[in-house]
Amino acid sequence: MARLILSLDNQVLAEYNMTKERYTIGRLPDNDVRIDNPAVSGHHSLIINILNDSFLEDLNSTNGTYVNGKLIKKHALQHGDVITIGHHQLRFSDQQAPETEQDEFEKTMVIPTGQQNADTLAKAEEAAEKAVASAVSDVDAQPDAREDIADSVKLNPEEAAALEDEAPPPRPEEERVEPRHSSTMTGIDPANAPNALPLAKLQVLSGAFAGRELELTKALTTLGRPGVQVAAITRRAEGYYIVHVESGKEDDFPLVNGQPIGAQARKLSDNDVVQLAGVKMGFFAA
Repeated sequence: MARLILSLDNQVLAEYNMTKERYTIGRLPDNDVRIDNPAVSGHHSLIINILNDSFLEDLNSTNGTYVNGKLIKKHALQHGDVITIGHHQLRFSDQQAPETEQDEFEKTMVIPTGQQNADTLAKAEEAAEKAVASAVSDVDAQPDAREDIADSVKLNPEEAAALEDEAPPPRPEEERVEPRHSSTMTGIDPANAPNALPLAKLQVLSGAFAGRELELTKALTTLGRPGVQVAAITRRAEGYYIVHVESGKEDDFPLVNGQPIGAQARKLSDNDVVQLAGVKMGFFAA
């Protein structure tokens, strides 16, 4: 059964099981999904369910209806689509979509941590260092500025150690400090880490896995296909950065919004489109 999950500012407000053929979304009380906000039109959007398919239509609303960051008039909904109406979001979840597809996507595109520890991690670090050197050269930064740029894209020792299979050796009692939220490798619970950078996600926009999502909860996520194209996304306090690691062809860099990122690290912004190893993915900040 398909569901709509209503949220505002990353907080879930309501869930709707879609058991009827038609669902209206809008500000007025007669809507099936009511969003009482001035940015929402009285009757803003309509979802029609036909057998196993769901179709979204904008009802000539004032501020428009968006799916995955793009303005639409009509749209065939897919599992994982995020509908934006005013300031609110509705995530479309289709439980009929095989859960194994998400696993298959991750198995295909996400390089496991165990394989990152040595060779891939070293290449990611090397690529980040080259990107930093290039950035420093371009802006002729002062020594202090160089350190700031380097810190923005390079993993610190704690984050690098978090990628290893074995935990780093404990510090002496007098040197122990409270762990920082940004160093969490296995995932961050925003409720327990209010000062952490908001989580972001990638959503597949093309191919057999279109609509699948990957939350970027780790300090370093390595994506791609070895021998074809590999990139790393680093999660820093200042934001998310994508760095080219390797490719089967020389100077075959990943694309962001249709432009090669080159050897220099590229900071990702909300709604950026990343193309890596033949797969298009949208980057969405929480």
